[in-house]
Amino acid sequence: MNAMIFAAGKGTRLKPYTNQCPKALVKVGELTMLEIALRKLSRIGIKRVVINVHHFADQIIKFLKDYPADNMEILISDEREQLLDTGGGLLNAQMLFDEEEPILIYNVDVLTNAPIEKLIDYHIENDNLVSMMVQKRDASRFLHFDETDQLCGWSNPKTGETIVSLEANQTEKLGFNGIHIIEYEVLDLITKTGVFPIVPEYLELSKNFPVKGWSNWSGDWFDIGTPEKLENVNEFVASLDNQHFGIYC
Repeated sequence: MNAMIFAAGKGTRLKPYTNQCPKALVKVGELTMLEIALRKLSRIGIKRVVINVHHFADQIIKFLKDYPADNMEILISDEREQLLDTGGGLLNAQMLFDEEEPILIYNVDVLTNAPIEKLIDYHIENDNLVSMMVQKRDASRFLHFDETDQLCGWSNPKTGETIVSLEANQTEKLGFNGIHIIEYEVLDLITKTGVFPIVPEYLELSKNFPVKGWSNWSGDWFDIGTPEKLENVNEFVASLDNQHFGIYC
């Protein structure tokens, strides 16, 4: 299976930590966010990882040059000229993926001990086009799923904006956890180009393909997007011994 780590963001919400370094190289405990993600992907058997870069890209490239990747091939998708958002970033990296294999996509600023292997099993066993790790939690934006776990809408509770891709008798609003799997075919089905987010494309694809939410998991999940959240996660990590921290990476 391919993987892609989204690491190109400017980390604006994480300032001042990102004033002099990219978000991906901010440390959680003794490890950078990027190393935690790479360790997790290596542990579950990923052999090819694409990492997109933009903000302080040279620092990430240098870090990866010195990183002991063992049996994992690491490729760079360069967005230094223009930050492309999640959808544009995926398309920009298209030629770096093995087109015969699915792509596991991982936001660099999440920390979780969720069994990602089970997300992979869920994706394959259900023959999904897209499988998204989600959970019931507070969120700035919600994804809506029907009783079959099919994506059918999106909403922003602050603005009241709502998008409905499929009519459903019953829906559940869940937060997206920044970890998802797509079939390579998605990259050929996307019609947009340039700078664009991926979730609206998933909503469009959900009209005709299985785009599912995976919420049947247990464990911890943290968003490390702000200084306050980073401090909370660091306090949590400090309370763990090495063995217990190891299940997060």
